[in-house]
Amino acid sequence: MDELLMTEGRALKHVQVREYVRTLVAGAAPGSPAPSERELVHRFGVARMTVRQAMDALVVEGLLERIPGRGTFVARPRRMTSRLSSYTEEMTRRGLLAESQTLLARREQAGPGVARALSVSEGDAVIHWRRLRRADGHAMCIEDAYLNEILIPGFLQSGMPTSLYDALDARGLRPTWAEDSINADVAAAEEGEHLEIPAGAPVLRHSRRAFAGDKVVEVSRSVYRADRYTMWLQVGAED
Repeated sequence: MDELLMTEGRALKHVQVREYVRTLVAGAAPGSPAPSERELVHRFGVARMTVRQAMDALVVEGLLERIPGRGTFVARPRRMTSRLSSYTEEMTRRGLLAESQTLLARREQAGPGVARALSVSEGDAVIHWRRLRRADGHAMCIEDAYLNEILIPGFLQSGMPTSLYDALDARGLRPTWAEDSINADVAAAEEGEHLEIPAGAPVLRHSRRAFAGDKVVEVSRSVYRADRYTMWLQVGAED
């Protein structure tokens, strides 16, 4: 397996780094230090972002944990959680600084697709919030969120929040579960301009229908730079 990965080319460099670190810390006691990013950059001759992508994967898996001001260490065993994370929370977990720029925030009439997804009638009032999301200053994704205005009156008038999920939480509507879909695609011209990539470059499209109990509270469509973002899912089996 390792020999196969080594022949797959640069596209799998982060996999090589990840599996090397996994082998290195296998069986190590919780709290043991993981190799530094600088050490891995020199060892594999790759960019720091490639190393960070590999380490991020192991942090999300729960094998490693980051302690601010100290470094990265072998994590203590943890139970899996099904709690939905906001973009800001997810980037923080990956050790990245999340930033957002509002591109559009307005009241619209729901089209057929949005109406069906939000369980409202076509033409009903919805809020459309489009943001450019950054991580450590780099463009990461464009997100279009649609919200049922009836559930969140005065949302646009109160100023756009830093975190949508925190704002929904304050109204007792934080999403507790979601239906997600992910597919590979290429960037349209406008998307490429915002994401700082050429039109036709590979992207990941992530669609979410988020619920608070049995209420649909958010429908979102996000376009991620495929060269900067890896989608991780935690899965488990029933006993």
